[in-house]
Amino acid sequence: MARADKQAAVAEIADEFSASVGAVLTEYRGLTVKELKDLRRSLGANADYAVVKNTLAKIAAKNVGIESFDDLLTGPTAIAFIKGDVVEAAKGLRDFAKANPNLVIKGGVYEGKHLDASEVAKLADLESREVLLAKLAGAMTASLSQALYVFNALPSKAAQLAAALQEKAANDPTILAGGAGTPAAAEEAATEAPAEVEATETEAQAPAEETTTEA
Repeated sequence: MARADKQAAVAEIADEFSASVGAVLTEYRGLTVKELKDLRRSLGANADYAVVKNTLAKIAAKNVGIESFDDLLTGPTAIAFIKGDVVEAAKGLRDFAKANPNLVIKGGVYEGKHLDASEVAKLADLESREVLLAKLAGAMTASLSQALYVFNALPSKAAQLAAALQEKAANDPTILAGGAGTPAAAEEAATEAPAEVEATETEAQAPAEETTTEA
């Protein structure tokens, strides 16, 4: 391969790394051309699966700051550059590897963090973005339904309260006046007060008159 071609290939691989949220290194020794096509199809739009030369991939990885691939870049290598849901892509690789043992997952990188083969497998065991979004939508729908139930119940509660207040007012009209009315004892005390005052004034004047007569 000419130098210019190598530089172009390195730049292309580096661009793939930069445009991806993650990448998984695989060894495809023994896979047929048809099986490789099936693998690419199973990954769909979430990942680009590319056969690479180890020396060029190593240079490209270093150019974008990935140092963890040196030991993994051995044998026939193909890289899945993941641009969508990393969990879904990991599931696709895992499922294909189960059906086609010639595909070996060696490791990868996700958001700059190195992943070994077991960690890639753990990613595949997680719930996909679509499943999580569906669960979130279900939870939000349930919350909205509960809120609507409460709002719909408010007019009914208000009507019940108004009916109870109306019934109580029919039995005791002073409820609507803002109190329980003026107590009977207080009214009687107010009526009797002037008489008591007059009696006290008369008694106070009597001794003064007697004293004047004796003098």
